Amino acid sequence: FYKNKFIIAEDGVKGGPKNLYGAKGKDTIVKVPLGTLVYKNKKIVADVIKENHLYLVAKGGKGRRGNNKFKTSKNTAPRIAENGMPGEKYEANIVLKILSDVGLVGLPSCGKSTLINALSNAKAKVAEYEFTTLVPQLGLVKYYDYSYTIVDLPGLIKGASLGKGLGIQFLRHIERCKVVIHIVDFGSPDKDSIQSYETIQKELESYKLNLTQKP
Repeated sequence: FYKNKFIIAEDGVKGGPKNLYGAKGKDTIVKVPLGTLVYKNKKIVADVIKENHLYLVAKGGKGRRGNNKFKTSKNTAPRIAENGMPGEKYEANIVLKILSDVGLVGLPSCGKSTLINALSNAKAKVAEYEFTTLVPQLGLVKYYDYSYTIVDLPGLIKGASLGKGLGIQFLRHIERCKVVIHIVDFGSPDKDSIQSYETIQKELESYKLNLTQKP
């Protein structure tokens, strides 16, 4: 939606001779990733949680009566008709909350990317500097006949729930994870591991109370 901010469906066709009804315009179908939410006036109109499922987010217009409906014995060819009803038009707010079985959280450079690379098919960037991961990295873990998805979220810092660092835009992805794994770096003498753990727990709690209740 970065380049195309306007989504417009096809117009219907006018009625024709011999009492023909006008054809309907084609539906416009927009493909979005699972976990997408569409808001209209701050209310959810679509929550995309099923694959290949269609959600109606805006109704099209409706045709009205053509000139044939206004025929009389005195006027057999009236040149009047009703205008069609316009379709729905509004500004939508589209938000993505990644659907994943497991979410990895922690401070920057605590080892989340290293872990997801080791467990799954993900190829998250690993480096010595903070905020190497700038977008969520999704991976698939396979173990014999069992598989599950795992997401590496960009590192959180104190004040993330208020928008600091990479902030709220990534905290929302944790909401739909079934399990949250908190990664703490115990190998660095420069970091207070207990304080690191408490910092992240506080940010999760400040964002939404139930996040710290997840397994």
